[in-house]
Amino acid sequence: MSFIRLGLCVIGVYSMFLIWAIAQERLSVPFESIVDGSKEKFKSPLFMGTCQSAMSSISAILYLLFRRKSGQSLTQLLGLDVSPASSAADGAKANGDAKTNGDAKANGHAHAKHPDLRYSTKSLLLRYFQCAVFITSAAPFGFAALSYITYPAMVLGKSCKLVPVMIMNVLLYRRKFAAHKYLVVAMVTLGITMFMGFGKEKPSKSKASDSPLSMSTQLIGISYLLINLAIDGATNSTQDEIFSRFRVSGQQMMFWINLFCTLLTSLISVLPLPYIPVLHPSHSRTELEGALTFIHEHPSVIVPLAQFAVTGALGQLFIFETLQHFGSLTLVTITLTRKLFTMLLSVVVYNHKLMPGQWAGAAVVFAGISVEAWVKRRDVHAKRVIQEKEKAKIKSL
Repeated sequence: MSFIRLGLCVIGVYSMFLIWAIAQERLSVPFESIVDGSKEKFKSPLFMGTCQSAMSSISAILYLLFRRKSGQSLTQLLGLDVSPASSAADGAKANGDAKTNGDAKANGHAHAKHPDLRYSTKSLLLRYFQCAVFITSAAPFGFAALSYITYPAMVLGKSCKLVPVMIMNVLLYRRKFAAHKYLVVAMVTLGITMFMGFGKEKPSKSKASDSPLSMSTQLIGISYLLINLAIDGATNSTQDEIFSRFRVSGQQMMFWINLFCTLLTSLISVLPLPYIPVLHPSHSRTELEGALTFIHEHPSVIVPLAQFAVTGALGQLFIFETLQHFGSLTLVTITLTRKLFTMLLSVVVYNHKLMPGQWAGAAVVFAGISVEAWVKRRDVHAKRVIQEKEKAKIKSL
């Protein structure tokens, strides 16, 4: 059953975010105005984020209502009937086999006389809000990095996202992972780095011209990218902490995080903020005003914007399902290999030629995925053997 679930998650993430990427690319090119025929780019990424987070929260609540059990209260439906994870093993399972620290088991059961506030509803909502702040903060830095480095450099940096996810899990929550996890992280990161590094288009070259980018310009872009990756890593590790500490589902987390994201981005969009590099690059009085004006003058933006929001929301359903049952490292592996499969599909469709080093990089990535799949299969088989032995003992009694 776990392999079927993982397969459905992979297919869902791949299909939805492939369509999402097409919509995102369409939103990055100029749109023709119905007023004077001029072409202009859509410069409201915060509004795009608001549309997607709002649609995602709606999708999550509809999914929860569809799967609602008879007699389940609204508090239970939304995951606010807080109870800690039943054991450290449950927490580890929810986090992709991550091992909790030595005190996790003791903290998993609060004493009745002295309730542990870390397992309260307020603590859970604060964790959700923390994730929303991280997500809202990371997006502008990723968008700003593209103004200083080339797109291949951006993809190369994003391909190493497995590293900050694991580092943040270790630094923030003192988690330890099985040895094969570190091997998989190293192989996937190395493989995609080789795939991008041996390509014809080098990160040191700008698409606008053939002259190399200055060192100071690249350092600014790399700094923005590192900030984006660090915040992304903090987001994923915080989500892992929520799953290990509380009994919540992926869709419940999806609903609350996107609800908080919608509230945050909506508030920022209506504030008359001045020009702020990275955080508020728009020169309009408010971002909402600029976005609505653009939509009114360029109605052709509506279709890709709706496609971007809907496919992003459906894709998140599969993402949080993966995150809940297989952990953030497995999720990041899927999202990274999705980029690789997208590039391989482009090779087939558009007859691109790959360098030998790129084929070698693809082989390293597939080898890393094979290690992860083999270990998971072995663990599942071992658990089944143990369960069968326990059932046999019970029957003998």
